[in-house]
Amino acid sequence: MKYPMCESTFGVEEEAVFHHFATAGRHTMGPITADFEQQFANKMGAKHALFVNSGSSANLLVIAGLMYRGFDPLRAGDEVIVPAISWATTYYPLQQYGLKLKFVDVAIHTLNYDIDQLAEAITDKTRMIVAVNILGNPCDLEWMVALCKVNDLILFEDNCESMGAEINGKQCGTFGDVGTYSTFFSHHISTVEGGLIVTDDKDLYNRCKSMRSHGWTRDVEGIYEEETEDFYEKYRFILPGYNLRNQELNAALGLCQLDKLDVFVAQRRRNAELFKKLFMDDRRFIIQKEVGRSSWFAFTMICNEINRMDVLRELARAGIEHRIITGGCFPCHDVIKYFDSENHGRLDNAMYAHEQGFFVGNSHKDLTDELLYLKEVLSGLPR
Repeated sequence: MKYPMCESTFGVEEEAVFHHFATAGRHTMGPITADFEQQFANKMGAKHALFVNSGSSANLLVIAGLMYRGFDPLRAGDEVIVPAISWATTYYPLQQYGLKLKFVDVAIHTLNYDIDQLAEAITDKTRMIVAVNILGNPCDLEWMVALCKVNDLILFEDNCESMGAEINGKQCGTFGDVGTYSTFFSHHISTVEGGLIVTDDKDLYNRCKSMRSHGWTRDVEGIYEEETEDFYEKYRFILPGYNLRNQELNAALGLCQLDKLDVFVAQRRRNAELFKKLFMDDRRFIIQKEVGRSSWFAFTMICNEINRMDVLRELARAGIEHRIITGGCFPCHDVIKYFDSENHGRLDNAMYAHEQGFFVGNSHKDLTDELLYLKEVLSGLPR
């Protein structure tokens, strides 16, 4: 592949981790996981972090925790506002807990919420807004925090594609009541599979922690009354939970990778500067407009004065990997028939991005040669 979608971030440090854990004693929910969680919380500027087995599981656990939180929980039938473009597991936990989704269009240049449409979509039935920082690019989070405060709404940040993104020095994922991250192989740092939740809400943190591991009381504080009989206490179940634990091995990889996050993101931003220089004046494509400081998961291109099928055929011929923008316009998918949902007005921009857009990869490596090759390949196509 001449220009792959992603590349491994692992080096000799991560290889040493694999060798060490071949003979390790404890493999899950041990001291290395606790260390990774604390260091991740510190890095993001949050009070609490919880490591799970994927970003999708992090989203599921957040919704579960909000449904069972100790005060004013979400309830089945509550209305939740979501953007029309995101990955499927932004939406699935909402459907699985009986919440009603209201889809709002995106702005064509940022691919995040059209903020005018978002403000108009709020009703007296709305309980929560899901802010998806798409492909490294932050939403207008400071404005959204104020909007949620005025309307007494929960703000949940799905930051799974945008680790390292910032607005005015504050890490994305930490603006809302709770935020999630992914550490999948192709993301900003990798634990092979993995995800994290961050929050300053101690009650929500402990409920998510309990539900991460079967809903039991082990290592959980403040959400139940302890009994004196230790024999039963170790296997006491208080919430309807799951097994979403990750392994000590993955946490050790996370510690190695977290040390490299700033370097990785800095290179992604340098790659983005070249991408913008090459394509910002190319009228055939709409490229993503940065909000705050993006961590540039990938490079989106929306065909404007050129046929997308011609572009995709040429990319395939040239060995340049490409794909749809995240999960596309989600209400277009067959699975929507299982949802209680509505669209707030027309989703014109999300549909246009779905039908005319694609993205190519970014990386922690210098992509000068790959991006120049991309430009060369696309330059040969007619307008």
